[in-house]
Amino acid sequence: MAHSSELSVPTRGPGPVDVTDEIRRVVAASGVRTGTCTIFVRHTSASLVIQENADPAVRRDLARWLEHQAPERPAFGAWEHDEEGPDDMPAHAKAALLHTSEVVPIVEGRLALGTWQGIYLWEHRTRPQSRKLVVVVLGD
Repeated sequence: MAHSSELSVPTRGPGPVDVTDEIRRVVAASGVRTGTCTIFVRHTSASLVIQENADPAVRRDLARWLEHQAPERPAFGAWEHDEEGPDDMPAHAKAALLHTSEVVPIVEGRLALGTWQGIYLWEHRTRPQSRKLVVVVLGD
């Protein structure tokens, strides 16, 4: 059995947006009891990550780490690609460090996430965006 859905996720600027519940709803609607759920972000300046969902300090620390890895004003001078503003290339670099897709097993009709795991769309641009996620559920 196969089921797919496209989700539109509004962001408020840089940082994580918890999409776990939306993904759970897609899995429930699929009717799949055993299989996999693939989530794909259709953008090059946003990412997906499975991460700690209990302590928000983890996400704040990750945000600071990402900013350190790809700042708007890097130590080597300036980014060449800045067509959409100074946050353009840093957003692409941050997306390259994280994932464009995640795959989660489905067991007994539910995402087999650990107790402290959530699925996050991570926005890397400084302005709010509307991001598209494609969710594909395969299984029996």
